[in-house]
Amino acid sequence: MEEAQYCLVITTAPDASVAEKLAEGLLKERLAACIHMQDIRSRYVWEKKLCREEETVLWIKTLEKHYDRIEAYILEHHPYDLPEIIRVPITGGLPGYLKWLADITGESGSFQ
Repeated sequence: MEEAQYCLVITTAPDASVAEKLAEGLLKERLAACIHMQDIRSRYVWEKKLCREEETVLWIKTLEKHYDRIEAYILEHHPYDLPEIIRVPITGGLPGYLKWLADITGESGSFQ
């Protein structure tokens, strides 16, 4: 396995509906093989105010080579002015799972 060939992209959405739309779009574009979504409570400072929000976090499993397109897709379809987009390299994992990830997001990957 090559170093940082795989990555995890993390973003948040204001609710499950927006998260579902983002996830389905990324999957249909074959930019990700798997996206986990979970409702979370977020606390952050925005414009000098403490914010308390309910959000949905997305963990997007993909290949490094797709990161720029994923970032562009999120920026285009996300309702936030400044969405969280974080890329985390995956430096190891079950070889069969990583092969599946590469197959799904590669040239021959498809779904119905």
